Amino acid sequence: MDPDFLNAFTQPSTLDQFLTEDIIAKGEKRKFIKPTSSNNPKLEELKLFLTEWINRTLKEEHIVVKSLEEDLYDGLVLHHLLENLGSLKLDVEKIALTEKKQRQKLSVLLEAVAKCLQLEESQLKWSVESILAKDLLSTLHLLVAIAKHFEPTLALPANVQVETITIETTSRGLKTSNAVEYITENKENIEAQSKDDAFDELFSCDPDKLDAEKKALLQFVDQHVGKLGLNVKDIESQFSDGVILLLLIGQLEGYFLNLRNFFLTPANTTEMLHNVNLALDLLAEGGLLNSPVNSE
Repeated sequence: MDPDFLNAFTQPSTLDQFLTEDIIAKGEKRKFIKPTSSNNPKLEELKLFLTEWINRTLKEEHIVVKSLEEDLYDGLVLHHLLENLGSLKLDVEKIALTEKKQRQKLSVLLEAVAKCLQLEESQLKWSVESILAKDLLSTLHLLVAIAKHFEPTLALPANVQVETITIETTSRGLKTSNAVEYITENKENIEAQSKDDAFDELFSCDPDKLDAEKKALLQFVDQHVGKLGLNVKDIESQFSDGVILLLLIGQLEGYFLNLRNFFLTPANTTEMLHNVNLALDLLAEGGLLNSPVNSE
């Protein structure tokens, strides 16, 4: 037996479970979070964050999740979550009591997730069997992917990583391999990328993904200018006269813009250009404008 397997599990009961139960079929690979990572504060933070996010999202439906593994494996919570976040109408029963029906339900749900996220099967970090088996790693990957797609502005804890062990049964016994796996993005790597690259990638996205990003930006703007009683529904038209941009800068930077310095209701192109130029000057002075922008 591979000695790494013995080192991976510190509790004899866990090891006995793999030796005495047919958990991993011959030729199958299974990946688990090592017990040494189970008490990782960042992992606990992510679990708590996702639990509270689900409960907040499904509050009106009186659904309360206490354990991600125990409460999501049968597909009921996932079903409600997808309908709530994506307005998806899934042709599957709400409650599946038998394992066979739970497996069928999860198959429909996860197929819908893969379609929404535009992921190929090889890109999936979860499966029907792993979710049904209450696998924490797969469950976390699934929830993070759903959250990032449907609520891109959600401030997920960054840099959550765990030590994993992959176990495979072979003719010679159990074969293992160890690795470190990120569940949420490595913030340091993200920040190392240039902002220009990020926006280049944004505008090269599929239309559906670009629309999702525009929606996230609108939510961000609305969150701040909404305090002034304003509502932004269209980025292109409502930003063209510079008014929303100036008010947004004022809200984010925490200062008051004197109404004598700009036109709150510009009547012509000249007044609109004045507003836009003022906004660009403020951004430049704040060190937030890394490249020239044509105000026209």
